[in-house]
Amino acid sequence: MKPPFSSHNNSHLNRRDFLYGLNASIGAVALNALLSENLGAAGVKPIGAHFPKAKAKHCIFLMMEGGPSHIDTFDPKPRLQDLHLKEFQRNDEMVSAMASGKRYYVKSPFEFQKAGKSGADMNVLWEQLADVADDLCFYRGCQVDSVNHPTAMYQANTGNRFGGDPAIGSWVNYGLGSENQDLPGFIVLPELAHPQGGPANWANGYLPADFQGTPLRPEGSPILDLKPPAGVTTSRQRKNLDLLNVLNTKHAEAHPEHEELKARMTSYELAFRMQMQVPGILDIDKEPQKIRDLYGVDKEPTNSFGRKCLLARKLVEKGVRFVQLYAGTWDSHDYIEKAHGSLIPAVDRPIAALIKDLKERGLLDDTLIVWMGEFGRTPDNGVRGGDTRYGRDHNPKAMTVWMAGGGVKAGHTIGATDEIGGEAVDGVHHIRDFHITLLKLLGLDDNKLTFYHAGRFKQLSQFGGTPIDELIA
Repeated sequence: MKPPFSSHNNSHLNRRDFLYGLNASIGAVALNALLSENLGAAGVKPIGAHFPKAKAKHCIFLMMEGGPSHIDTFDPKPRLQDLHLKEFQRNDEMVSAMASGKRYYVKSPFEFQKAGKSGADMNVLWEQLADVADDLCFYRGCQVDSVNHPTAMYQANTGNRFGGDPAIGSWVNYGLGSENQDLPGFIVLPELAHPQGGPANWANGYLPADFQGTPLRPEGSPILDLKPPAGVTTSRQRKNLDLLNVLNTKHAEAHPEHEELKARMTSYELAFRMQMQVPGILDIDKEPQKIRDLYGVDKEPTNSFGRKCLLARKLVEKGVRFVQLYAGTWDSHDYIEKAHGSLIPAVDRPIAALIKDLKERGLLDDTLIVWMGEFGRTPDNGVRGGDTRYGRDHNPKAMTVWMAGGGVKAGHTIGATDEIGGEAVDGVHHIRDFHITLLKLLGLDDNKLTFYHAGRFKQLSQFGGTPIDELIA
């Protein structure tokens, strides 16, 4: 039996040549998105939803890079108040080199509140998010394998600690396809500095190249070469493309094996169409002042992430399937009061605004929002100075994840960690099960969403798992 399509057996596209020089220019973005049309003719078409009744049609993934402390954000531990600065007795293997030497319990420097009718636990700095607490589903049972940032980021984003596999956004795009042929189906809004592990966090892996995430530049023009050169009118561009198409078509007929030429031809067409549609989407400054104020645009400390959240809403509204936003860094080994105390206000208003805005526009029901880091933090730390210097180390055994919209069980907290926040003890699941759950919320079955590569069918979970049905309404 002939194996299903793989990027090596049905496409003549030279991967090395394609990737060489790829950046965020309008041509590269167009080629990224439109390769699917070229490869679709060879057999790669959206699989479609396995669960037609699934509510979520899009996903906005909020990645808090660096490992936010669950103990200091959404999972308070009063017991640490009594244990503060007492010597910590570790009863398991040391999880990282940073955990060597004498260790001491560290209480949270923050106060907590019970938010909404659901009584969700939140640091009081989550002032705006508290208003939408009843739209959130908190999950405290997730665990990962790695204690190091790059490998943990890879696992959170791709299911594989060692990189090289498709990102979850690539899998969703591969499974459901794009709702807007004029835009990429998977868009990434990174920080100025890429996260630990770099672009591999949104790569296509062994899936065809068109399913990789398309990053937009965080400063300046989000996409280079978006506007035609001075003096080149739309009419002139159209005539140039028509002439180029005639010449390329003749060459393609004479050399049908040159699949890359077909991809390039369609990329030119998409680039032309994107010039008509993209500028209005990316122009945050023309949004109504009321909306800009809602997201905290042009105000500090919310401007940067506020722009990302507002752009994410606009992209989803235009049919982009998967949008991932990065905010960092939450890696607070010391000065956690100062670090988390500045990071939370920077994302609080934008995230709450995103939920409120989607809800008001009737988009929250079919948009799944995910908030998470790559792992949690420990209840202990070493003594590095005065009391204000205390922080926390990496903890793969305990973390808090929350979701909103898209069919999740809003107003609930699922799972629990122990009394000091050191380890998940109730509703415990590996992150592969969480990934499977996200796919299910989007209508996709991990066991059926497979791709034949290197002699076997591969999937996001690596080798299967169990959906966390308690998270689904």
